[in-house]
Amino acid sequence: MGPPPASGRITAELLRAAAMPGGVRQRAEALIEALRPVLRHDAAWLSLLDPERWVQQPVATAGYPDRVRGYLASPSFMAEVERVGMHRGRRPIRVFDSPVHVSELPVWVDYFQPSGLAEGVSIPVVTADGRYLGLLGSHTESAEPLSEESLDLLISLTPLIAHVVDPLRALTTLAAMVSDARAGVVLTRAGRVEELPGLPGAAASGMDAATLRRAGSLLTPGRTWARFLVPAEDPAGPGALLQVTVLACPPEPPGHHRALVLSGPQPETYGLTPRELQVLGLLVEGRSNAAIASALRITARTAVGHLEHIMLKLGAGSRTAAAVRADRQGLYVPAGFLRA
Repeated sequence: MGPPPASGRITAELLRAAAMPGGVRQRAEALIEALRPVLRHDAAWLSLLDPERWVQQPVATAGYPDRVRGYLASPSFMAEVERVGMHRGRRPIRVFDSPVHVSELPVWVDYFQPSGLAEGVSIPVVTADGRYLGLLGSHTESAEPLSEESLDLLISLTPLIAHVVDPLRALTTLAAMVSDARAGVVLTRAGRVEELPGLPGAAASGMDAATLRRAGSLLTPGRTWARFLVPAEDPAGPGALLQVTVLACPPEPPGHHRALVLSGPQPETYGLTPRELQVLGLLVEGRSNAAIASALRITARTAVGHLEHIMLKLGAGSRTAAAVRADRQGLYVPAGFLRA
């Protein structure tokens, strides 16, 4: 193929795609179209890696029949990606210079070639900070491969391509809405903890991995956010607390991100004591006075006394009103974080 067009126009189109409203699928579709002048493709796809199911999840495809799209999402295709090394390298790989001959690759012999495709390129999608996100692939009916100049252009555009479809972008924006967040992480489907670009991570959150996972478990079905207090792992003083905000991740591909856990300094607690904050946690859970007393190993009379003080300090006229205010403002310690 001939020399690629000026990169300035393509860069502008990619920046426009990155600024699009909507989800990653819409941006990926716009990205594929923006790259048409350099890829000159008859078919193209972009997939994001689900590291827990170890598959490439297609986000946008164009020009492939259904059976090809299905195969791109299969573990068999991921095995071929590993065999060729497409998830390890940083340089695009054309069909004709694949380290494994295409005659040995089922994706080519059984899927791409029977679809009338003769040449193509796969581009590892890697962010500027070195995170591997997935693959961008394109194919042509012409057997003429992309030029070296086109490959060099794609390499220079790769960080921007990754920025357009980075699944953590939306989560970073979501985290920025919590103004008092000082650290944050992402919890995955399998309970792993991932760093969140732009915020200090787990080491600065004041919570260990088990506490972070426990915080994420408070997002019960139908609840997309929660705010509460937890004891700090390295307290500055006795009874030191952190305010924790947990937000459900939007259902975006590749789908393994489940919750944001953000931590910040202890807020105004209206004179509530650590014990009263624990009582509030049990109250928010709907426990009776007797159940609160049992959980905290105190007498029922003491539990009632705590509740009276809580209602007075919060200006609440009832147990229910106190529970609602505590839940809305995050002024309680969940039962799962009670310390002996």
